[in-house]
Amino acid sequence: MKAVGYQKSLPIEAADSLVDFEIAKPEPKGRDIRVAVKAISANPVDYKVRKRAAPTDGGYKILGFDAAGVVDAVGPDVSLFKPGDEVFYAGSILRQGTNSEFHLVDERIVGNKPASLSFAQAAALPLTSITAWELLFDRLGAVPGKSLDPRTLLITGGAGGVGSILIQLARRLTGLTVVATATRPESQKWCRDLGAHAVIDHSQPMKEQIESLRLPPVGLVASLTFTDQHYKSIADFIAPQGKFGLIDDPPEFNVAAFKGKAVSVHWESMFTRSSFQTPDMIAQHHLLNDVADLIDKGVLRTTLDQTFGTINAANLKRAHALLESGKSRGKIVLEGW
Repeated sequence: MKAVGYQKSLPIEAADSLVDFEIAKPEPKGRDIRVAVKAISANPVDYKVRKRAAPTDGGYKILGFDAAGVVDAVGPDVSLFKPGDEVFYAGSILRQGTNSEFHLVDERIVGNKPASLSFAQAAALPLTSITAWELLFDRLGAVPGKSLDPRTLLITGGAGGVGSILIQLARRLTGLTVVATATRPESQKWCRDLGAHAVIDHSQPMKEQIESLRLPPVGLVASLTFTDQHYKSIADFIAPQGKFGLIDDPPEFNVAAFKGKAVSVHWESMFTRSSFQTPDMIAQHHLLNDVADLIDKGVLRTTLDQTFGTINAANLKRAHALLESGKSRGKIVLEGW
């Protein structure tokens, strides 16, 4: 089968940073299903892994987490899917990735593809939907339901992949007031179109902008990017006994900034359940099915922004370069071989 991968961690401009190659098609065992991959999307975790994790056995590391495709074969213990089913999922960070024609994935972290979406539209959703859902409901403890919640949720980096789905989840499924941050006019408009009640510029002092909006107190914060640059200023205006959640890898982060207000700090990693085979691992299967249902009912929409052509090394290099620039919006998808 065709695949895209690398043997050495190199800058994306290097000729061999990502290469096309062929490898044997994997065989499913246990609860694995084999998926014929139709579309994938690129995420910041792709280039982060590429930069720090080179294969040690001289082989190829295949990146990619998001995928949408068709079940091709199933392991002997599979009960949730059968060949021919259309699925979408975000894979495991401990296994080979989705940048390959066929891919093995544990059925417990796979959902049924939204029927109303194309494979490309569906591939934009899994990793960011799982991250946003777990962050909002499992970590920050937001309450599903449209009853009024007297708090504001601040989402820093609202126009990125996770922010784009988190804005929708918070606005459509909770009673929270939703404020997103974005710097460029087109990114600010993107956030408003997705449902943010207000948008502020995180390149400017945020406290003054928040106060001028005269909204409910900021009780919840989803820090999606540049946490090290923003957390001290956020600690100054977050409500006492609030909750601060983050997903990035800040080079500097001191939780003591939140001690005086008894603010709790929550990490979110959507790979935790699959990496540690947690007893509730199947929650991601149910979560993705819920997202698919909300998509098909018109409550949520895909966050696909750009399609970069077929799945190959050249197009994936373009995707990595754009993600590394920090100027992407929504999701970048590649489709077909």
